[in-house]
Amino acid sequence: MSESPLAANPYEVLGVAPTASDDDLKRAYRRRLRQAHPDTGGSSAEFDRVQQAWQRIGTPSARYAYDSGADVGAGGSAAWTSGSAGGAGGARRGDSRPNAKSHGHPGGMYRERYLAMMREWVGRGAALDDPYDPQLVRSAPREIRHTLAAAVAEEKTATALATLGIGFTIWHDVVAGAGPDDKVDHVVLGPTGLWAVLSEDWGGPVKVKRGDLIGEGLASGEKPLHQLGMRAKTIARSAKVKFSGLVIVVEDTQAPASLTELGSVRGAQGMLVERSRLVNLLRTGLPGVGVGGTDLFEVRTRLQASIRFV
Repeated sequence: MSESPLAANPYEVLGVAPTASDDDLKRAYRRRLRQAHPDTGGSSAEFDRVQQAWQRIGTPSARYAYDSGADVGAGGSAAWTSGSAGGAGGARRGDSRPNAKSHGHPGGMYRERYLAMMREWVGRGAALDDPYDPQLVRSAPREIRHTLAAAVAEEKTATALATLGIGFTIWHDVVAGAGPDDKVDHVVLGPTGLWAVLSEDWGGPVKVKRGDLIGEGLASGEKPLHQLGMRAKTIARSAKVKFSGLVIVVEDTQAPASLTELGSVRGAQGMLVERSRLVNLLRTGLPGVGVGGTDLFEVRTRLQASIRFV
């Protein structure tokens, strides 16, 4: 099961309350298996989710481990603690190749916001020994969990981007407007072009509709690609550069395909990509997409002079 703070927990997957008896849990598991089986109108993905949920809480020892937060695979404290997902300079262990040059603090703004929101929700003066305690996170309102999920998504993407190598330069958490949320998560410059990258985790699958994204986790009227395009335009105007691509990165299995074209936005190619495919996309680029003959050093100099961080 996903380690996302927004992921449905095993009790939700099985359709029972956390206080359900062991017998009720078994009956719910058998019922959900029948409902989720592909031969009875379900799907293989849902069938797998039910089985994984049972593995997490199907025995007294497993259930105790999950309920107490000892099951790190369920999204435990260690999985969400700041820095555990990897920082901007985090290279793969055993890989001696130089990393891409990185600037800024990926996920930093959302980490600070999450801690402030969590303290406010718990209550002023109340003890908050571990703001990433899995029981605490699971019980928090969706807005708080989404903020943590966004921070973790940025950190994971930053770790992947670092492996692009010395031919690339990356700026994280770049100011892209006057509002507190007006930022671009990652600006990536390399031989294949200039890319504006949004890292997201909406807690479930997304689909493409009319050139943008829809899904249960997205707010009504939310248009991630359009929003990313507007923010990239702000940076482009300030630095007098042109973006080659706009990339929305989601968790693996959350997109209809590993790589989906979303159409052109203000001259930049929109893409939806699963994180495992991101580095390959940026290294190889897209046909006809690049820096338009502009010298990379000049573009880098313009960006370095104009970029500000949140």
